[in-house]
Amino acid sequence: MFAVVRTGGKQYRVAPGDKIVVEKLAGEAGETISLGDVLLAGEGSELRATEGLSVSAEIIAQAKAEKVIVFKKRRRHNYRRKNGHRQQHTILRITAIGDSQAEKPKKAAKAPKPADEAPVADQALETRVDTVAEVSEAPAKKPRAKKAAPAAPADTEAHVQPPLKVDGAESEMTDNPVSAKNDSE
Repeated sequence: MFAVVRTGGKQYRVAPGDKIVVEKLAGEAGETISLGDVLLAGEGSELRATEGLSVSAEIIAQAKAEKVIVFKKRRRHNYRRKNGHRQQHTILRITAIGDSQAEKPKKAAKAPKPADEAPVADQALETRVDTVAEVSEAPAKKPRAKKAAPAAPADTEAHVQPPLKVDGAESEMTDNPVSAKNDSE
């Protein structure tokens, strides 16, 4: 059986045993609440009347969502505001829709182990430990190779330009000759 329930301004399609996250509802973890605003109910393709139908749910936890950063800025006015917000949620487990109950998982009864099976379990554990040890001893990855510098061409002399040098130049980079300085001046 399924139902469509409205809570916190949103609608949720639920079935017995489902877990949903809704806007914060009053209550502590472990309490049972009733969601009375049932919009649609049915089983398969058949629909049921929703008058008087309610959905029972158990509160699993009260939690907060991930932080959302709210940043406001008005350009050229030196106006910046940064705020964070974490929405509060309630996590619910749907226990029943009307009279249909959720099937609770059955826990198997633990039978005492016979004395002869205990060593077999220890052997399986030892085998698992050995495989974990083998995996952890796997060789580490090689470090990345450094990029080599670009190789120089075979004929390096042809590509080298001689520095600009003129007799009487101020420096190697200019072609302007230095005027002769007289000591008389």
